[in-house]
Amino acid sequence: MTFSIGVGPNLRKSAYFDATVRDGVRSFSVYNHMLIPGHFGDPEAEYDRLMSGVAMWDVAAQRQVQIQGPDAARLVQYLTPRNLDTTRIGQGRYVPLCDQNGWIINDPVLLKLAEDRFWLSVADSDIHLWAAAIGHEKGWDAQVSEPDVSPLAIQGPKATDLAARLFGDDVRAFKYFAFEQTQLRGIPLVLARSGWSKQGGFELYLMDHTKGVALWDIVKEAGAEFGIGPGAPNDIERLESGLISYGADMRLQTHRATPFEMGFGPLVHFDHDFVGRTALEQLDPSAPKRLRIGVTLEDNPTSPGHQVTAQDNGRNIGFIAEFAYSKRLSKTIGIGLIDSAYASPGTSIDLILPEGKITAHVCDIPFL
Repeated sequence: MTFSIGVGPNLRKSAYFDATVRDGVRSFSVYNHMLIPGHFGDPEAEYDRLMSGVAMWDVAAQRQVQIQGPDAARLVQYLTPRNLDTTRIGQGRYVPLCDQNGWIINDPVLLKLAEDRFWLSVADSDIHLWAAAIGHEKGWDAQVSEPDVSPLAIQGPKATDLAARLFGDDVRAFKYFAFEQTQLRGIPLVLARSGWSKQGGFELYLMDHTKGVALWDIVKEAGAEFGIGPGAPNDIERLESGLISYGADMRLQTHRATPFEMGFGPLVHFDHDFVGRTALEQLDPSAPKRLRIGVTLEDNPTSPGHQVTAQDNGRNIGFIAEFAYSKRLSKTIGIGLIDSAYASPGTSIDLILPEGKITAHVCDIPFL
């Protein structure tokens, strides 16, 4: 069955939209109210390219929330449980964000561009509205906006060689989440060592949306010798690597989770005030009620495209967020959140799929 997405004024096109259409995009999804490519016609080849070469992804839907002004650092610190005192300009931080009840509402990367200017590179939710409301209620002098920024990712074992070809060998020394403001043939951007894969890579935060096609073509041309090709953030590789996906692994509206349940305990610091602190202080960080786990599935069922209930003898014990067949492991694997009593490796649980019940076996993550 074939479906299509109606493109109207309520869905934004990215700076790279025309380039992706020209280069053969075959599906889109919607993320942060924007169109994001799903695949370019050969998902298996795109996976292989990510694993052995270099892939380029239009991830402009990874929107930036800019917080700027005299109280910007104060507001940013209040938004996250993670202590940011030692964060330097040019350094990124992975920062969980929680609501007043301690539930995770996003897990962005924070980029510190200046002492009074920060970006939150957010997952799929309207964090700019939340941040602006909190800053206003506190009476702090910090402006919350969305800057003209469109990330383009290059990921894979050859991504560093490509980045060095484009920006010079100094990029090889970048630590993970390090970034610098630079330009490429006159195009302004921020270059960061980051990306949603465990294969290594960089993100080019384009700072002029009118240059999207030009930047795409520069990267494509320079990457030709490395076998570059277009693709999209890869769900199979993310499962194998145990990467977290806000919206799939947890979401405030339907599948809530605390930082301790998701393994963010080391990023929760009670040495400062933050949204959700009172709620999180009531929890035992060492003994969360649920734990994030991996599973291997018996047989190779088709994913229904949504979270599925996990049970033990008919009792609901959690959910599996996503599963898919891993060619590297020659089995179907998944990631979920279940009651701690069932989270030991080797435990058998039932998954309730549209076609019936199947057995899965709990295991540690990452798989690879």
